[in-house]
Amino acid sequence: MSIELRDITYGPLKGVSAWAPKGAIIGVVGEKGSGTSDLLRLMAGIAQPDAGEVVGPGNRRFVGEAEPVSPAPVDLLAIDHALGKYDALIRARTFVGLERLRKAGATVVITSNEEDMLERICDEIWWVHEGTVAAKGDPRDTLRKYRAHINSKFQSWSESLKTKIEPVDRRGDQKAEVKQLQLVNAKGKPTLVWRSGEDVGISVTVGYSAPVENPVVGILIRTRIGFEAYGTTTALEGTKLAPVEAGSEQRVLFQFRCDLCPGDYTVTVTSQDTDGVMHDWVEDALSFVVTDDRKTPGVVNLRAKVVVDPATPE
Repeated sequence: MSIELRDITYGPLKGVSAWAPKGAIIGVVGEKGSGTSDLLRLMAGIAQPDAGEVVGPGNRRFVGEAEPVSPAPVDLLAIDHALGKYDALIRARTFVGLERLRKAGATVVITSNEEDMLERICDEIWWVHEGTVAAKGDPRDTLRKYRAHINSKFQSWSESLKTKIEPVDRRGDQKAEVKQLQLVNAKGKPTLVWRSGEDVGISVTVGYSAPVENPVVGILIRTRIGFEAYGTTTALEGTKLAPVEAGSEQRVLFQFRCDLCPGDYTVTVTSQDTDGVMHDWVEDALSFVVTDDRKTPGVVNLRAKVVVDPATPE
């Protein structure tokens, strides 16, 4: 038997209506306090709504975070964050048990923060947001909407952070010093989070303690494990900086589209002469994050477009 929520109000849930078929594994995602656990308790029958109605089978079971998942026959199994503590072997065995329950006609509902796991085993994903089911359906589509929401909040939060240069190494002849380094987003605001595909920038402010005839400023982006993803200098970009005097400062802004894949990166910055003699080399000066609404393996996001030719008749 399937289970139906009819205009449910309970805790943070307000007017929720949803239907889960039998013989399906449903994943539930949402931020803390959104009502994901409340939803499972209602579906399992261990909580009753303040308003509305839950219509479902009589044989239902709820598994909390510290409880083992039993593969015993049941019409509805609600698993609330109980799979994260399992090792790889127990988890694999549990997945086999859940699949057998699904094939026997049971409805399995799982809350988890492990999106990869949910995408792998679920037939459908529900996203609970601000007391309602904001989206439900195909796991990849629903998780993409959920990630877009989380990424947007993550980016907004990062704009409030103060950036501080904390290099793993610093060297040079001290004719100049990198005074300030900022990453900026598409809105021109300082950030430590870029979204893949947006127009971004790296702002470098250099102070000079000695005259420099031909100053050069450069940047280098690396992955978390040190792979060089992209680097350039003002000289390579054909921009000749004017000579500077001791005591002066100048700001250089490198602008480009962030075509990096989601992941963790660092930026190294340098002030130097045209012959490569370094004034100030600031190794891994800042760490930052690139996010995206979808998962893209690798380092560079080439944004492929797929063209499928129609089948040629024999």
